Amino acid sequence: MNIHQISVFLENRTGQLAEITALLAKEHVDIRALSIAETADYGLARMIVDDSYKASSILLQHGDILSMTPVYAVQVPDRPGGLTELLQILAEVHVDVEYMYSLFTHDTDNAYMVMRVSDEAKFLGALGDRQIKVMTKDELGLK
Repeated sequence: MNIHQISVFLENRTGQLAEITALLAKEHVDIRALSIAETADYGLARMIVDDSYKASSILLQHGDILSMTPVYAVQVPDRPGGLTELLQILAEVHVDVEYMYSLFTHDTDNAYMVMRVSDEAKFLGALGDRQIKVMTKDELGLK
């Protein structure tokens, strides 16, 4: 049920993110979600793409440093309080959200949140009990 996230280490210099996105665009890799974090010395681009193995191969050939991490994409009603309901469930079962960002789709009724959590078994159990959908790669159109 998890999906692959690519985390790319970025030098703290102008244009590096543009280089990476241009490399992926040239090879027809679609970025579906992107989160940027920074420190004084480097940045970290976390992304979900339509073909994680193709993207990681392209980036590695370019000399980028990256890792692949299992994360979950959760369907959330696109309305006020939709995300709060999900986060309250996780708080009730003592699952910490290590980080989270949104995923782009064409669905107008739902939002999708990419999440890395502290306890995957508790996370999946709590959401399954509450009928909250954890998306699969196929449902999101990912390879």
